[in-house]
Amino acid sequence: MTAFTATNGTHAEPVSRKTGIFHLINKVMFHILFSGGRGEDSSVIITLPECSAFSDIPEEALAKVFNYLTLIPRQPGVKFIIILDRRLDTWASIKMALARIAASFPGNLHLVLVLRPTSFFHRTVTDIGFRFSQEDFMLKMPVVMLSSVTDLLRYIDENQLTSEFGGTLDYCHSDWIVLRTAIESFAVTVKDIAQMLQGFGTELAETELPDEGKAIEYLLDCHTTKYRKLKDAIRSVSKEGRHLLSSLATSGKEDDSQWDVKLLAQLRDMESAFDGFFEKHHLKLHQYLQLLKYEQSFQELCLEHLVAQERELSIHVDTLAQTEQGLKRLDTLECNAQDVMARAQIIILHGHQLSANHHYAMALIMQRCNELRHHCDTLNCALKTKHSRLLHAHQLLLCLGQAQTWCDEGAYLLASQLVDKFQSKEGAQAALRDIEKFLDGAPSMLSSGPDVIAVEYEAVITPQLQVRTRSLFNRQACLRKLADKHVRPVQLVAPRPENPPRAKSPLFSPNHVMRELIETERIYVEELLSVLLGYRAEMDNPALSGILPPILRSKRDILFGNMPEIYNFHSRVFLQALEGCLEAPEGVGACFLDRKESFQMYECYCQNKPRSEALWRQFSDCGFFQECQKKLEHKLGLDSYLLKPVQRLTKYQLLLKELLKYSTDCEGTSELQGALTAMLDLLKSVNDSMHQISITGYEGDICELGRVLMQGSFSVWLSHKKGATRMKELARFKPMQRHLFLYERALLFCKRREEHGDGCDKTPSYSFKHCLKMTAVGITENVKGDVKKFEIWYSGREEVYVVQAPTVEVKMAWLNELRRILTNQQKLLRGLWEHHMLYVI
Repeated sequence: MTAFTATNGTHAEPVSRKTGIFHLINKVMFHILFSGGRGEDSSVIITLPECSAFSDIPEEALAKVFNYLTLIPRQPGVKFIIILDRRLDTWASIKMALARIAASFPGNLHLVLVLRPTSFFHRTVTDIGFRFSQEDFMLKMPVVMLSSVTDLLRYIDENQLTSEFGGTLDYCHSDWIVLRTAIESFAVTVKDIAQMLQGFGTELAETELPDEGKAIEYLLDCHTTKYRKLKDAIRSVSKEGRHLLSSLATSGKEDDSQWDVKLLAQLRDMESAFDGFFEKHHLKLHQYLQLLKYEQSFQELCLEHLVAQERELSIHVDTLAQTEQGLKRLDTLECNAQDVMARAQIIILHGHQLSANHHYAMALIMQRCNELRHHCDTLNCALKTKHSRLLHAHQLLLCLGQAQTWCDEGAYLLASQLVDKFQSKEGAQAALRDIEKFLDGAPSMLSSGPDVIAVEYEAVITPQLQVRTRSLFNRQACLRKLADKHVRPVQLVAPRPENPPRAKSPLFSPNHVMRELIETERIYVEELLSVLLGYRAEMDNPALSGILPPILRSKRDILFGNMPEIYNFHSRVFLQALEGCLEAPEGVGACFLDRKESFQMYECYCQNKPRSEALWRQFSDCGFFQECQKKLEHKLGLDSYLLKPVQRLTKYQLLLKELLKYSTDCEGTSELQGALTAMLDLLKSVNDSMHQISITGYEGDICELGRVLMQGSFSVWLSHKKGATRMKELARFKPMQRHLFLYERALLFCKRREEHGDGCDKTPSYSFKHCLKMTAVGITENVKGDVKKFEIWYSGREEVYVVQAPTVEVKMAWLNELRRILTNQQKLLRGLWEHHMLYVI
């Protein structure tokens, strides 16, 4: 911080000390008069009256007096006239006085008028002495000897002379002494004020800022107190100066008035500069205190402690007790995390407010906000993932417990039958019925097979649980073999039909759209399972390791993507929900809408699809895939089955459109229309996300921007509010062609590049150009002159992007989505603020 520098306008250095000034004015100047009279050419008159003490004035003091008097008139090049009154003196006194004037007077001496002695003897001596010395005096200064006051009037008008010389000029030397004393006192006070201001400014500039909030608050209080005291002193001095100026104006002393006006102006300038300096210093110190408190709240948030607790919480459990204990600990951790993340949101909001107020550490504060947001998102995602997996593990353990109980009951049942040994026909038939009933009541888990269980619970199943699962299936197989031996003597009954006929809903036409939806869903689930068991699981088969490229095993997740997650959702959730709607088709719309969030998993699958296809093209000819296809008796290769999820999404919207044809004005129509809209939006979102994966040059983690909501090509003009290059005029020239990607948290500007590849492999790429955070974005919906244009402005219109859509419909769609995001942001911030206020209260 630069120290405040005050200027001063006091007298020259020889009379700069207060003691010297007042000594000269009060002692020496009683022997030298400054009446204010003027001679020819406006020469200033200085009078040396008759005074025997003139010769006693020291040379140094005399020189200072003359120097002081020549500084009073402020006009450049001013001339001086000295009247030396020696009417009652001697020639020796005159000669000595002239010599001292010649040696000490620093100004432009125009004329020296000497009133010589009036007595006959001394006048004669003076005439003789002057004739002999005239040449010496004239070489140094013009000297004129006058015999009387009347002769003086030939050189100076009577209205410029005081009464002792027969003039009419009003002058009181004692009043002049008092006035000059007041002026010099004021000048010295102004100089003292200037030194105090400069000293305080230096103190402020050299103050080391402490790292403790209370110490900074103490500094602010001390500096403010000193500032107010100095302001009071300045006001007091200004008041004194204005009073003195008023007195000077009344006395008619023009030279003195000009001097005082200048001092007052200097005082005002010093005060203005001091105010500006202190305001900047006070703001800097206050913002430093804000930054220190913000950093302290950031450090006290203890997010790292929560992250460490989350990492320590294991999801690899082998018993129900471990699972329930883990869920309990996770619930406590999630509760604590919600409180901490709520405080984090308040800190982020505070950071944005500081940034909006142009805090000098804006970059650091925004970095802290981004760090907090990233940590909160990461922690929240990790907690949700662990909660989901623990619930999944809990479900697996419950199923294993049911299967264990069933096996135990089966073993007891068979053992009791062996003891009875079927002693009667009726007893044997009853026993067989009990066994059949028992077998029919086997848990659903045991009907899936160990490989299916391994796929469904891949994320949570531990080696111990895998051993336990296979053990249960082996035990089930043994029980069925034993049961088969007991059933064999009894005649088998005809099996029940697999798909009993069901009543047709009068709501639909004979096209049986509902049945087609369910049947194709069953086929879809079976196809996914065949891929997961026949290809994915076989990668762990030791018998096929010789024909499986090692690199392919490590890239299994790339080849199949999140197909296991998709299979689990459809086989365990969605298929059962659809089957429940067979007799009540009006619930189909709600069936889709209730699970709309779950369908977002298809975005991840589609985003991975290009990488999966590239991997397939690289290894499609390897023996492993051919062997798996042969075992499955599939007519088509794996690539065709990997395309099934994408095809299924398209099939849903077609079937929903068909259902809408036969459900006009019926119950559930609005939900059905909502389901169709949701599937169409999903297809659009998938398409947008497929474009997203072709973005190049973005250095950050694009996942942190949230879901991609819209994308499209636009003409864009850019203007800057300020900067080294003003670009507002460029709006009239050719626009930039940009491809825009709208995310939940940002808007990306990219440049579409030439498409690469051949045929179906031909894909575009998008070079990243610019990123706008949605927290700093604003929009102007209409631009004069073109209904297809709108404005996107950033950071308070520091940057303004004029965007031209291809059609008005596209413009309105983008504006609607932008408005929705901005409105949600405002609601979130308002909610956080209200929560903060309640917390503070």
